[in-house]
Amino acid sequence: MTYFSLNHNSPEVSLEEAVIRGLAPDKGLYFPKTIQQLPDSFFQNIENLSHVDIAYEAIKQFVGNEIPEEDLKPILKDVLSFDFPIVEIDENIASLELYHGPTMAFKDVGARFMARCLGYFNSKNQNTNKITVLVATSGDTGGAVASGFLGVDGVDVVILYPSGKVSDIQEKQLTTLGQNITALEVDGVFDDCQDMVKTAFLDQDLKGKRNLTSANSINIARWLPQMFYYFFSYKTLKQKDKKLVFSVPSGNYGNICAGMMAQKLGLPIHHFVTGTNANNIIPEYLKTGNYLTKASIATISNAMDVGAPSNFIRIEALHNNNFEQLRANLSGYSYTDSETLDAINFLKTQYNYTADPHGSIGYLALKNYITQHPDSYGIFLETAHPIKFLPVMPKQIADQIEMPSQIKSILHKEKKSVKISSYNQLKHFLLNNP
Repeated sequence: MTYFSLNHNSPEVSLEEAVIRGLAPDKGLYFPKTIQQLPDSFFQNIENLSHVDIAYEAIKQFVGNEIPEEDLKPILKDVLSFDFPIVEIDENIASLELYHGPTMAFKDVGARFMARCLGYFNSKNQNTNKITVLVATSGDTGGAVASGFLGVDGVDVVILYPSGKVSDIQEKQLTTLGQNITALEVDGVFDDCQDMVKTAFLDQDLKGKRNLTSANSINIARWLPQMFYYFFSYKTLKQKDKKLVFSVPSGNYGNICAGMMAQKLGLPIHHFVTGTNANNIIPEYLKTGNYLTKASIATISNAMDVGAPSNFIRIEALHNNNFEQLRANLSGYSYTDSETLDAINFLKTQYNYTADPHGSIGYLALKNYITQHPDSYGIFLETAHPIKFLPVMPKQIADQIEMPSQIKSILHKEKKSVKISSYNQLKHFLLNNP
């Protein structure tokens, strides 16, 4: 398998080079040159397969011979060492809980897979040049990457996060681990962090000084594994006699894009729904046909506070850059903070289900779609544990949330971060902290 840049002005590369580079030299995102549908027999027999076997069949064409089966399957077994439960809400709607991993966020799957791939490539090549994973986070990416890469030989991790715009628990998860993990606290918003990361990749002064890659969903090894849990959901819901619809709370659009890749591989998903907060770039695009990025707006669903979603170009590629084809496969809705809080209260009161702000937006968007398409069965993705958002949750609900062991273990730890406010400060840090 080879990968090409979606800006179409860089050489094709192997998986290993795509993972290590993160971003192509022409600033483009890497995309697989070919995509082969899985055989019908795979879907007919999927309920008899383990999660590891399902994931292996889904990912093997994208890995090719760069990681052989005898190494890839143990990697997948390690990555998928926790549950992905589906919780029925009513007769037409269920929640897919993706927060049962070590950092209680859906990004654990992609971060762990990428970390283990890099570890494999380093050990295979006996690489003496350290790799620096440079990553921007709007919330959960930082913690998942920090946990996934903690202690990985030959890899340093530098995480940029917007000061005061992630929750206290999210901040603890990315600032307290030490070892090979460093957190840079940026005076700005997530888009500022992401712009700094992209600028660093293209800075010729850093060439030869830092071997940079990214663990944001722009990285092929962070993005693709997220398709696994769409397959797992189908395995559980295969017997439902309704059209399968996934509603994904969306910020940088890597998660929903991975679901669309699963659909491209033949997974029978009828439709996708994107739910957003005030950062409604894609819902507006689907209405008007005009793609207009804008400065991000701070909301209580902070992981979706993204004004220029990086992965949308991959979504367009999966739909042959055809707007009408995309609009037939994707519906979009946006919601205010007030509507989000109302949904949290409604889910708790009506169904005794505790959703975080992001999952609540996924529920609202799905409910909107299902009302218009009652022949559908919908799954909204609950992407992070509600414990991470206690300050913005309704107090009577927040007071009932039990503290999971994964969170208890970090609360007493001391935050350590380096404050920066400009790209030049990031560059100085990278050049002077080998």
